[in-house]
Amino acid sequence: MFTKIKNLGPGLLFAGAAIGVSHLVQSTRAGADFGLGLIWALLLVNIFKYPFFQFGPRYATATGESLLDGYNKLGKGVLATYFILNIATIFTIQTAVTIVTAGLASTLFGDFGTFYIGIRTLTSTEIYTIAILIICLLLLLLGKYKLLDKLMKIIVITLTISTIIAVTMALSKSTEPLSFKQILPNNSLEIAFLIAFMGWMPAPLDVSVWQSLWAIEKHKENKQYTPQSALFDFNIGYISTIFIGIGFLLLGVLVMYHSGETFSNSANIFSKQLINMYTKNLGSWAYLIIGIAAFTTMFSTTLTTLDASPRTMAKTTSLLFKNTTIFNYSFWIAILTIGTVVIFLFFASEMGLLIKVATILSFITAPFYAIINYILISSKHTPTAWQPSRKMHVFSWLGILFLIGFSFWYLATL
Repeated sequence: MFTKIKNLGPGLLFAGAAIGVSHLVQSTRAGADFGLGLIWALLLVNIFKYPFFQFGPRYATATGESLLDGYNKLGKGVLATYFILNIATIFTIQTAVTIVTAGLASTLFGDFGTFYIGIRTLTSTEIYTIAILIICLLLLLLGKYKLLDKLMKIIVITLTISTIIAVTMALSKSTEPLSFKQILPNNSLEIAFLIAFMGWMPAPLDVSVWQSLWAIEKHKENKQYTPQSALFDFNIGYISTIFIGIGFLLLGVLVMYHSGETFSNSANIFSKQLINMYTKNLGSWAYLIIGIAAFTTMFSTTLTTLDASPRTMAKTTSLLFKNTTIFNYSFWIAILTIGTVVIFLFFASEMGLLIKVATILSFITAPFYAIINYILISSKHTPTAWQPSRKMHVFSWLGILFLIGFSFWYLATL
């Protein structure tokens, strides 16, 4: 058992990346607006996305190469499509998660006021955004994967404990009976929210690529990180994301359902609304607990996303182009950091729109990742012993149909 615990790493990094906007913002809003009515969506999307996420560490540890190497073997066109989709989303995703993190930091640690830099005046949230990105950048460039691995174990444990405490206290104070009546949204706004909710629940499917890269890094440091231990590690992380997703949805139900509150699209105002509503309904003790849960949720996502996107882009460009010495990890992390700051300075007040666009894009592109991951894990490029069983084949087909069906349903409502 000690060896299994020691081998935990990429699975917790997955949890750190996944437990973010989808949980803190989308799950809370689902509970606030629909009660427990969308619990079916949370569970179904986690169930049907599972095989395609699992194929990441399975393929990486069985072959010693990442999903990106596998995509390249399926054809340059597949890898080029991934490259285009990634370029289209990485800046929006990084900006969305960093905005929420900065808003929480401003709420929890206080405003800096404004700061004039010669070009324009920066607000407190903008200062926090730049500071958080710099801190994450330094952690990743100086500590590399090893530090990220260790930090995430602490962050995920802290997040889990604080979420359990918050849900337990909220349940103890609740006097209203919980209704388990399920709801199927029937107007365009509600359907758009449902698709956005499922888009990042528990994470965008391209995170399976990140998982495969982290699994390879883990194996470099620990040769005992075998396919069996990788799957155990991944399952621990995946179950954690489901458990904490239900926790935040419950908090939304217990604290905000029928409250009459409408959430702001401003990161700073949204964060204050979120923390203040918990404090108002649960008591002053909740400020610290919810604050820790919310901030560790978003900081872990910001950190892991800032590591994974440049890692995938560096690997992709090295496979697509011959002369790639300039397009390395350091190049892409610098580009992503600068791009995030620029987008943030222009769209800081549109947090809600950014999140909606990013999450819907993630859901609509999910069938592409599901299909190519399934084709790759079932192909000659994967050792026979680690190809899916008959049950996993059926499970995968159902998952692909689920993702395609809901994508067409959403597009039909536009």
